[in-house]
Amino acid sequence: MTTLLNIQRPPVFCPGCSHERVVRTLDDALQRLGLNGEQIVIVTDIGCAGLFDTFFNTHAFHGLHGRALTYATGLKMADPELTVITIMGDGGLGIGGAHVLSSCRRNLDINLLILNNFNYGMTGGQCSVTTPVEAWTSSGFLNQLEPPLDICRIGKAAGAPWVGRLMATDRELSSRIQEAVVYRGFSMIDIWGMCPGRFGKRNKISLKQIEQEMSLLPEAEGRVSANERLEFGGHYRSLAAQLQCADPVGRIDCKFSPPVSSRCDILLLGAAGQRINTAGEILCLSAMSAGMHVTQKSDYPITVLRGHSVSEVVLSRSPVGYTGIIKPNIVIALSAEGVARRKKVFSLLDEDSLVIMADNLEIPKNNARTIEIDFKALGVPSSEWALVSLSMLAADGFPITEEMLQAGLASRFADR
Repeated sequence: MTTLLNIQRPPVFCPGCSHERVVRTLDDALQRLGLNGEQIVIVTDIGCAGLFDTFFNTHAFHGLHGRALTYATGLKMADPELTVITIMGDGGLGIGGAHVLSSCRRNLDINLLILNNFNYGMTGGQCSVTTPVEAWTSSGFLNQLEPPLDICRIGKAAGAPWVGRLMATDRELSSRIQEAVVYRGFSMIDIWGMCPGRFGKRNKISLKQIEQEMSLLPEAEGRVSANERLEFGGHYRSLAAQLQCADPVGRIDCKFSPPVSSRCDILLLGAAGQRINTAGEILCLSAMSAGMHVTQKSDYPITVLRGHSVSEVVLSRSPVGYTGIIKPNIVIALSAEGVARRKKVFSLLDEDSLVIMADNLEIPKNNARTIEIDFKALGVPSSEWALVSLSMLAADGFPITEEMLQAGLASRFADR
C-alpha cells in the first residue's frame, strides 16, 4: 500500500485536534481499498475541515461554506467512476443543511464525512448546530436557545441509506470508512472529536466524556435497510437510456425577400389568455422565413392566468446587438393591463409609427397612425385578437407579408 498523503503539505492542526487523526485514518482506508489518487476526488468547503483536500495527492475541489455536497454531486454525475469523498465540519453542516437533506433523498453514490467538534473552530469558537446546550462558546448564551442537531437521526428520516457515527479515535473508523466508500449509494459518517484550540479551552471535557455523550444517542452503524434503494446516478442513466431522442431542431427555409430595410421594433401589449407570446413567436418565425434576424422578450407576472402580457419583438436585416425597445415602430394594443405596463412609450410615437388596437381600448395620446379593430363585431374571441392583428400587418405588407405569415403559422403549428 502507498500513502496518498501529500508529503509537501503535511497536516497542520492544533496539538490534540482530532482532525489530524481523521486525515491519517482516511488515508489508511483509501489505501486498503486499493484506490489511487486518480480515482478519488476530495471535496471540501470552509473551516478547519476545509484543509483536507490539500493534504492528499488526489483530485480536489474546494468551494463555499456549506456547499461541498453540491460540487460533489456535479462531479459524480459528470464522472460516475470517481470515488467522491466530501469533507465538512459541523459549521458547514449547519450552513449547508438543505444540501445534506437533498443528498440523503437523492442517494447519489457520494460519501460524506462530517468532522463534528461542536463549534466553528476556525472563526473563533462560535456555537454551531451541534453545540451542546450546556457548553460554553464565544457566542455567549446562544447555544442555550436551541437543542443540538442529531444529523444521523435526521439523515435516516431524510432517506439516507447508510449512516454511521463514530469517535475520531475509534479503531473501527478506517473499516467503517471503507464500508461507506464501497456502498453503492449515499453514505454519511458523523465523526466526533476534540477542538482543543477553541472548544476545549472553554469546556474542560475529555474525549472519553465526548464518547459517553455519543453513547446516549441512537446507534448509527451503517446500512439503513428501510432506506435502501437504487442509486441515483445509475437509476438516472437507466431511465434516460429508455427515452426517445428528441426531435431535431426544425429548419426554417429562407424563401422570401424581407420587406424591412433595416430594423423594426414591435411591441405587443395584451393580457393573459390573449396569446401575446404566441403571436410574438409567430411574428419571429415569419420574419425568419425571409432570412431576418429576430429576438423576442416577454413580460408577464407570476400569476400567468391573470394580469398583463407583453412581448417585445425585434426584426432586423442585420444581427441584433441590443434587444431592448426604446421607441417601437409598431404597437399592438389589445388590453388595458398591457397598455398600463408600457404607457410611457406612447409619448414617443410619431407619424411614422403604427398602432393597431382594440376599438374599445383607451390608450395615451400619441401621434401615430392608428388602426382600430372591432373584434367583437367580427366575432373574434379575445384569445385570437393578437393573431388577427398579425394578419393586419401582413395585409399592409410591413414588416411581414402574407406569404411570410403563412410560413410562420405553418412552422409554429405544423399539421394543425
